[in-house]
Amino acid sequence: MSYAAPFRGLATRLGVGGVARRYYHEPLANLRAMLLEGGPFEQRRTERGRLDMIAAARTLAPLQPPTSTDSLEVCFLSGLRYWYQTLFCIYSLQRCTDIRVDPTIYDDGSFTDEAVAAIVRVVPWTKFVLGDEIEAQLDAFLPVSRFPTLRARRLRYLHLRKLCDIHLCRQGWTIVLDSDMLFFQRPIVLLDWAKFPRRPCHLIDVGRAYGYTPELMRELADYPEAEHVNVGLTGLCSEMIDWPKLEYWCRIMLEREGESYLQEQALIALLLAGQDCLRLPVEDYQVLPSLAEGRNPTAVLHHYVSYSKRSYYQWGWRRVLDGDTIEGSA
Repeated sequence: MSYAAPFRGLATRLGVGGVARRYYHEPLANLRAMLLEGGPFEQRRTERGRLDMIAAARTLAPLQPPTSTDSLEVCFLSGLRYWYQTLFCIYSLQRCTDIRVDPTIYDDGSFTDEAVAAIVRVVPWTKFVLGDEIEAQLDAFLPVSRFPTLRARRLRYLHLRKLCDIHLCRQGWTIVLDSDMLFFQRPIVLLDWAKFPRRPCHLIDVGRAYGYTPELMRELADYPEAEHVNVGLTGLCSEMIDWPKLEYWCRIMLEREGESYLQEQALIALLLAGQDCLRLPVEDYQVLPSLAEGRNPTAVLHHYVSYSKRSYYQWGWRRVLDGDTIEGSA
């Protein structure tokens, strides 16, 4: 997630390329990250919290599926580096609702038997879609001969798999969650939407974070770009995705303005441009929660992007285990 990079004018005067990256951009980015994350001491505390979270994920008490006949399917892209985050997101959501949360986890190519077993131990009804099955679906419905840019880009840029791998063969509406999120109250707005989905839904970002210029986005979509889309939580109609158009957009983005870490978010913003969307209320579905909110959550959901990882690892997951998950209103 990109949030206002200062001093760009100086960077331009110094030049671009490897020298500028090594001696200007990277040191400046590291310094800025250290300051935003609270300094070296807080960074160490955050890393210790991350390791404690992994250990806690291995000892979570197994969940029992609710007896309700209602259910909510949620999809994740995950793997060896993120399995514990995915598990905590599922765990926190299930604790906040009396209907069964049905997770479907798509392998980012790195899952091991041990990581799968660690999730299944806690949520035995989890479904996994693993590498061989995903590759077969891609070859059948998104062949390299017709979609060379998407197929090549997803190999280098794993975030694109949240679109290609998850939505490709699905029918109807699909909720996709990022792993680095926690639920603290019953997500009433989301649950109401999921009962009768008629339009896309998404989180609201704290700023414009697409990685591509508004001019290019407007040209590609033929509409003003969708405002402040954050793809930590999206509800899209999978069968309505126009894959040839995504192939074209992806290719033109790369040709005109190059690669971006935010390209998946930009592509989904293009899909949503001109549509009437449910924008999940920002006071309850928070992207980049403040330190005060991170310590004592009042929102329904936190999406811990950028420097809010400090809140995530130091306090967020502990609040779930401390029993601070509240049944309430959104």
